[in-house]
Amino acid sequence: MFVDRHDAGVRLGQRLAGLVTDEDVVVLGLPRGGVSVGFEVAQALGAPLDVIVVRKLGVPFQPELGFGAVGEGGVRVINSDVVRLVDVTREEMSEVEEREQAEVLRRVRRFRGDRAPVDLAGRTVIVVDDGIATGSTARAACQVARARGAARVILAVPVGTPDTIASLCQDADEVICLETPTVLWGIGTWYVDFTQIADERVVDLLQRAAPPAAEGAVSGKERAVKSDPPEPADEVTVDAGHVRLPGQLVIPEEAEGIVVFVHGSGSGRHSPRNRYVASVLNREGLGTLLFDLLTVEEEYDRGNVFDIELLAGRLMQVTNWLSDQPRAAVLPVGYFGASTGAAAALWAAAEPGNQVAAVVSRGGRPDLAGARLPAVRAATLLLVGGCDELVIELNQAAQERLTCENRLEIIPDATHLFEEPGALEAVADLARNWFTDHFSRTCVG
Repeated sequence: MFVDRHDAGVRLGQRLAGLVTDEDVVVLGLPRGGVSVGFEVAQALGAPLDVIVVRKLGVPFQPELGFGAVGEGGVRVINSDVVRLVDVTREEMSEVEEREQAEVLRRVRRFRGDRAPVDLAGRTVIVVDDGIATGSTARAACQVARARGAARVILAVPVGTPDTIASLCQDADEVICLETPTVLWGIGTWYVDFTQIADERVVDLLQRAAPPAAEGAVSGKERAVKSDPPEPADEVTVDAGHVRLPGQLVIPEEAEGIVVFVHGSGSGRHSPRNRYVASVLNREGLGTLLFDLLTVEEEYDRGNVFDIELLAGRLMQVTNWLSDQPRAAVLPVGYFGASTGAAAALWAAAEPGNQVAAVVSRGGRPDLAGARLPAVRAATLLLVGGCDELVIELNQAAQERLTCENRLEIIPDATHLFEEPGALEAVADLARNWFTDHFSRTCVG
């Protein structure tokens, strides 16, 4: 089970990062959901992202049966066996091709605008979708990518049935699939949030992934999510019962406090959004600890992502470990939670004896802390995107149960991941001010 397409893309990117070593890689997302998943894959691999628009060529009297596919640039792939079987005429084929090629061009203009397509010649191409049902679109995309000159084609998806995945190995050099249920029922059943992706969202993601227009220019995406902490991070390992959790600890000179990042969907120490916020806090003189709440093996059981008690218990063990570190023991502690990590942070903050000074939730699910919310003593800041209507309602409901100092801040025009220009910067600024203000009021020891 995946939280959403972002979560699926992060997990898929992690798998591919250990398998794809080619430097010349291109990620192609199938619209619409595949672009959302592909955006995270491209980010994990440091590869360019483009859209691949394909259209199946359906037999005129039986459209569900494809006799080929077309892609942009006049690329066409014809299945001669089907053509012979159904005895379709050249005129009928031409009519279908002309109609579908026009639709390809319309969609390409809609999604990419005036930008030229990424050149695939001689490169490793990773075709990404948000899941595979019949596999016909993915098969056509692999064929079109090959026809455009790709040297190697990898198909990468979060979920698909074993039979369908096996059949696609005929069209891709390699198929990577995270979940392979015997019965699929529907791609959406494997996501908690499978909200339809709007065309505007696809356009926005492709624009953010596009290279800078001028040499030396820095894209908004690079400014927003690729900043690393300005000080070197110490690689640490925390013993948490029967598991060991890797993390990255930064404590600037004369630090005023330390913020522990809590990410419920895994990849906490690698999350580019967390790393950006951490870099802002570091520059303000605050320490940060980015770590993984779950092991790689545990992440494959998606029930663990929603096991708030488990996540909170891990966080308490990390907090106790931090109090034993010489440079950190004298510093006030705060929690920065995202996704289900926000609920874990509040659950842990409600534990008797936990002296955490402040909690910040970024687009999180504080409502999942449930009955623990009234017991939270740490000052709590809830940050939600103005376009994230469902999460706003859930945060408002959680806020009503808090008895500690708290505030709900809604970032105008921001979506769930705060990818809009200036949105993540606003999150970082608000978090920095909240932590520095409340750390200054706290005495440790």
